[in-house]
Amino acid sequence: MSGLLKYLDTSPQGDESSSSLIEEYQEKIADLERKVDYLEQIVEVSQILNSTLELDALLRTITQVATELTDTEACSILLYDKEANELRFMPATVSASAEKILEVPVPLDNSIAGWVFRKKKPILIRDAKNDSRWNSNVDETSDFDTRSILGVPLKIKREVIGVMEVLNKKGEYGFNQDDIQITTILAAQVAVAIENARLWDDIRKAYKELTELDRLKSEFVSIASHELKTPLSVILGYASFLRDQVSGEATEQLDMVLSSAMKLRSLIDDMVNLRHVHNDDIQLDVEIFSMRKLVEDVLAEFQNLIKAKLLKVKLQFDKGDDPVDIEGDRQKIRLVVANLLSNAIKFTSDGGGILLGLGREGQKIYLRVADTGIGIAEDQFDKIFEDFYQVEPSLTRRFEGLGLGLPIVKGMVETHNGSIMVESVLGKGSQFIVILPISVYL
Repeated sequence: MSGLLKYLDTSPQGDESSSSLIEEYQEKIADLERKVDYLEQIVEVSQILNSTLELDALLRTITQVATELTDTEACSILLYDKEANELRFMPATVSASAEKILEVPVPLDNSIAGWVFRKKKPILIRDAKNDSRWNSNVDETSDFDTRSILGVPLKIKREVIGVMEVLNKKGEYGFNQDDIQITTILAAQVAVAIENARLWDDIRKAYKELTELDRLKSEFVSIASHELKTPLSVILGYASFLRDQVSGEATEQLDMVLSSAMKLRSLIDDMVNLRHVHNDDIQLDVEIFSMRKLVEDVLAEFQNLIKAKLLKVKLQFDKGDDPVDIEGDRQKIRLVVANLLSNAIKFTSDGGGILLGLGREGQKIYLRVADTGIGIAEDQFDKIFEDFYQVEPSLTRRFEGLGLGLPIVKGMVETHNGSIMVESVLGKGSQFIVILPISVYL
C-alpha cells in the first residue's frame, strides 16, 4: 500500500517530465520536418538543373529558394571576371529596382565577397557594417541596407568561379549552421548550372565554327574542282596528242606528264565525290548489271600496277556461273571496288597477295577484298573512314593519297543501303567486306 501511495505522490512530477519529453520530441519532429522541407526544395532545384540549360531562369529559382530556406531578405550571385580581376553581379539574380549594381564591380581586396573568393571558404558576418572588409558601394548604389551576410564560394572542382551571398537574416537568432549547409548545397548547384551553360555555349560556338568551315570547304572544293577541270582537260588532251607524235625519250617524259595529270584528275574526282556524299545530293543512275563482270573489269584496269609489284591476285566466286546481278548505280559501285582494290595494291608489299571474293546470300551481295599488306591497328578501324585521315603521320608516311578513298567507299555503300566492315591484324593484312542489297530499292 505504501508503494502505491508513493507512486501516487510522485505522479504529478511524472506528468511534468512526460510533458517536457513530449515538447522535446515535438521540437525534434518540427526540426526534421523543416529539414525534409528544404531537402525537398533542393531536390526540386536539382531536377530543374538536370532538365534545362536556361541559366537565367534556373538562377532566379535558386536565389528564390535560397532566401526562403535561409529566411533572408535577398540573395545575390557574383562571378569572377578574369580580365578585370574583380567580381561582378549576375543580372539574373538582381531585381529590376537594383539594376544599377550591375555596373558596380566588387574588388577582391577590401570586400567580404572578395575574401570568400580568395579564401575559398564560407563566411558568416552578423554585423556587416562593423566588419573591416565591408564595402559600402553596393548598398549606396542599390539603396539596400545590408545588415548581415552569409557568403559561400562557387566551386567547380577546385576552382572558385564566384561567390553566392544571402543577406539579412530575418529571425532574431541570426544565421546558424543549417543556413551554411543549405547555402553551400545551393551554391554547388549554381556552380554546376553556370559551368553547364558555359560548356553549352562553347559547344554552340564550336558547332557554328565547324558548320562555317564545312561550308567553306565544300565551296572551295566546288570552285577548285570546276576551275581545275578545264585546264587539266587541255593538258591531258594536248599531252595525249604529243604522245602520239613523238618517240624515244620524249615519249617517256610525256608518259610522266600524262600519269601526273591523271593522278591529279583522280584527286579532283575524289574531292567532288566526297562533297556529294556529305551534302546527301548523290544522284543514282540505277540499272541492272553484273557485279562479277564489274569486278573483272576493275581488276583488268589495275593489271599494270599488279604486275609492277609482282602481286598474286586470286578471284573467288561462290558460284562460278552466277553473274551476281545487282540493281544500282554501276559507276558508284565501280568506285567502291576500285578504291578498295587500289588500297590493297598500295599497302601490300611486292610479291604479296590479294583476294577478291564475291558471293550472294539471299537478298544480299557480299564483296570481299583481302590483302597481305601492312594491316591496321584495331583502334584505327573507325578513323580510317574519316575524311583525310592517314594511318601514318603526314610528314613521314610512305604511301601517297589524300585519305579520301575509304570515306568515299563508305558513302557510296551507304547510299546503296549497304554496309562495310573491316578486319585486320598489324603486319599481316586487312580485309574489307561490303554488303549490298541486290536492289538499291530494297
